[in-house]
Amino acid sequence: MATAVETRKDVQTHQLYINGEWRDAAGGDSIPSINPSNEEEIARVAKGTREDAQAAIQAARESFDRGDWSKKSFKQRSDIMLQALKHVMAKCDQDDWATIESSDAGCTLRMSNLSHVPVALEHFRSLTAQAGEMKEYEPLPWVDMPAVAWNFVNREPIGVCGQIIPWNFPLVMACWKMAPALVCGNSLVIKPASMTSLTAIELVKALDETGLFPKGVVNLVTGPGGAVGEEIASNPMVDKVAFTGSTEVGRRIMQLASGTVKKVTLELGGKSANILLEDADLDLAIDGALFATFWHQGQICESGTRLLVPESIYDEVLERLVARTKEIVVGDALDLESGMGPLVSEAQRATTEKYVEIAQQEGARLVVGGKRPEGLDKGYFYEPTIFADVQPDMRIAQEEVFGPVLSVIKYKGVSEAVKIANNSIYGLAGGVWSRDVPEAISVAKAMRTGTVWINDYHLLNDVSPFGGYRQSGVGKELGKEGLLGYTISKHIHVAQSGKRSDRFVWDTLLP
Repeated sequence: MATAVETRKDVQTHQLYINGEWRDAAGGDSIPSINPSNEEEIARVAKGTREDAQAAIQAARESFDRGDWSKKSFKQRSDIMLQALKHVMAKCDQDDWATIESSDAGCTLRMSNLSHVPVALEHFRSLTAQAGEMKEYEPLPWVDMPAVAWNFVNREPIGVCGQIIPWNFPLVMACWKMAPALVCGNSLVIKPASMTSLTAIELVKALDETGLFPKGVVNLVTGPGGAVGEEIASNPMVDKVAFTGSTEVGRRIMQLASGTVKKVTLELGGKSANILLEDADLDLAIDGALFATFWHQGQICESGTRLLVPESIYDEVLERLVARTKEIVVGDALDLESGMGPLVSEAQRATTEKYVEIAQQEGARLVVGGKRPEGLDKGYFYEPTIFADVQPDMRIAQEEVFGPVLSVIKYKGVSEAVKIANNSIYGLAGGVWSRDVPEAISVAKAMRTGTVWINDYHLLNDVSPFGGYRQSGVGKELGKEGLLGYTISKHIHVAQSGKRSDRFVWDTLLP
């Protein structure tokens, strides 16, 4: 178990943001934010309650119904948000935000500097700019039956959006959720994960300082999911819930949202298959497979944690995987030499250890890792771990570990590989490695999953939709599909004849 951490007197306590004001939680309590590299408390965040969530939802509801934000055009809102982003960029010291992210979430400084912070802000900018090109009105084809009419679709904001984000990519997820909701005219209540709220709070602070958003349009409530999250999912004044996290919690949110038939976007778990074909460039594929699995310590929903390898090259691939894995440096997230940092919490490390034990009990062969690294007595570190001789139905190959554990599975032919890949309750992502791109595309099309990378992995972009099949979720984020998920379509029919005689359908009722 982790060593108990004494509360430091110099740490800052962050408040809730409701109706344009920063305030303490109704109960006066706070939650410690712990640096997973050294188990030290770095900040405290307000422990929001149902009462706080209700106040934020009420503020969002009133702001939306007032219309001073929701009734602006896409272009008007986009221009305002791009102006606000200029302030955020001017205020945001990337090194500072990257340090906060690494200290709070355990991602390495190399990762937060090169990916988390710049990608988050660029996606905020791009999604906002994309929406600025959208039109409120979309003409439909002219119709003559059952009556001559002009028809069009009016795209309107949904209303109040509750947004619940995970602990693994705090700033990226905040931008993915907030930018589309706002630019499409909604008011929102965002709930960051209790363990990793700090960069989302910094983002809201920076947006608040611009003074460009009417009161109540943006609200932030930190706190436990059992109180704040469940209130957001069940409150009748919330029109949509967007959640990223585990499938288990996603099911609960869907259940709660069904009480008022809310719209939902759920980006949930995964057990993604990464398929090496026989002609794969192994110099590229070996490193790619390790990146697919061990980036951010395996704490990414789309991680390629099942590596499918043809039996003809299985032993060679395994040998090379082990050799390269031993070169990965595990250490403090703030050390630029570290390729892998800690897991986010003691609980997450315990889960990883449980699955490593289960894998060995089921007959998988541990070939590297499988333990806590030596010399790192503080922090929630775990070695990158690889299992060979994994059977497709083993728990290690079916259940999401969310830790640095790779299952290497042998297959005989491509059809078998696709069958193994599709043998999952999930369908979030996957990969194919081959020199034959048409063949790789054919395999990608056969995989029942939302994103497939060919000769690459993990690269999501701002114009391409992201979301899963089956129990990996509902709906899409990013790109046009993600933006449209924050709108509702209204069909408007305009009759083109003023003659009663042209309305022959009325004759089915009236003489």
